[in-house]
Amino acid sequence: MFSDVSKTAVDTHFHVFRAGIAQAGARYAPAYDAPFSSWQANAQPLGVGRGVLVQTSFMGSDNTQLVAELERWPGVLRGVAVVGPEATLQTLQPLHRAGVRAIRLNLAGVSHALREWSKAAPLWDALALLGWHLELHTDIGRLPEVLAQLPGELPLVIDHMGKPEAISADDATVRALAERARRSNVHLKLSGAYRLGGLNPGELSRLWLGELGAGRLLWGSDWPCTNHESLADYPGLLNSLHEWLGDEAVIETVLSTNPRRLYWGD
Repeated sequence: MFSDVSKTAVDTHFHVFRAGIAQAGARYAPAYDAPFSSWQANAQPLGVGRGVLVQTSFMGSDNTQLVAELERWPGVLRGVAVVGPEATLQTLQPLHRAGVRAIRLNLAGVSHALREWSKAAPLWDALALLGWHLELHTDIGRLPEVLAQLPGELPLVIDHMGKPEAISADDATVRALAERARRSNVHLKLSGAYRLGGLNPGELSRLWLGELGAGRLLWGSDWPCTNHESLADYPGLLNSLHEWLGDEAVIETVLSTNPRRLYWGD
């Protein structure tokens, strides 16, 4: 079911790409096109009028298509880019003008040791100057060790429900993120339920609601759900949020108020 709450909704996590385009050595190269027009055809009828386009891991730091889409749809899109730890303010400024508001560090399936990133003070300073945040994606149970390697004041958005090992306030991931949220700017995306290793996404969403509060939560479709394409049922993905949270005022905060503030400054 969908109510008027979704009419100003924002999808904070989706991807666009072209078949066969991937960086050298990528573990995955798509066999199909996922154009912006297809995302829009799925989202708009449900009242999802804006989106945050996230650079895929297999496209690496070549943000060319990301920037092109942002420049083509300036009133509709914001972006999350991928850069290296050596990036500077001069690297980020053209991306900012295009509509990028964050960088992503995707550690899924790779080392979670941030040796190069621990020396990235110029990059963290640049993010602060631009009002950006760091988006993090880790393997299940690995978020605490990553948080310990990052500056404590760095604003964060955590992908795919944080991927804890258990649905418990005593889980190490839940404890670490809740503690971080008490002293810095942290948001968490209710997305990627199929990436949780079998945890119940409704129970986990309600746990995060209790630990972080509605003002820290976002929703993302993860469309077109790479490697899980059979689950890319857009109405079903959006309806899941209603099932998980239930309360329409909370859902409005998660779907509209929070993302418009974080990505557009509304």
